[in-house]
Amino acid sequence: MAAARAGRALRAAGGSCRCCSSSSSSGGGAGPGFRPPPHSRHDWIGPPDRLSNLRPVIFHVPRDESALERRLREARQDAQAWNQRFWAQQNAAFQQEKEEFIYSRLKAKGLALRDETGQKATLNAEEMADFYKDFLSKNFRKHMHYNRDWYKRNFTITFLMGQVALVRALRWLRWKKKSVGN
Repeated sequence: MAAARAGRALRAAGGSCRCCSSSSSSGGGAGPGFRPPPHSRHDWIGPPDRLSNLRPVIFHVPRDESALERRLREARQDAQAWNQRFWAQQNAAFQQEKEEFIYSRLKAKGLALRDETGQKATLNAEEMADFYKDFLSKNFRKHMHYNRDWYKRNFTITFLMGQVALVRALRWLRWKKKSVGN
């Protein structure tokens, strides 16, 4: 009962809660068939995706959405999907390479993946630092391109947000002028 009230309060404030949305096992967006109720006027944010660690967003679509507002929402959705794909692939590659690195180092030491008690064998911090350094060096260009594209997308989104805010402000001023004139 208290969790449901807390969830409603978070949603009303534009937030999210785990009891109201779930991450899909396919790696993108909120759970299958999950949609905010029609009366909701906010974006809904789900729990972190298990592959990308990004929180999916279900964007609110107003009934009277203008073409400019639609362009902004679609740019945000495209950026979210692009970001989701990149980080899901990047994290999968990281995990795969990390496991291969650990296996090769343990094998070189003559150790098994599990010790005699069944615990997973690990490497020390210095050995793992070698892996992290190599991984970052090997993926430097990929991250550089990602950052460049991320800035381009964010610039476009910010520009569209400015246009939408300006249109809304002008619409409000015209309404205010009309209501004062009556």
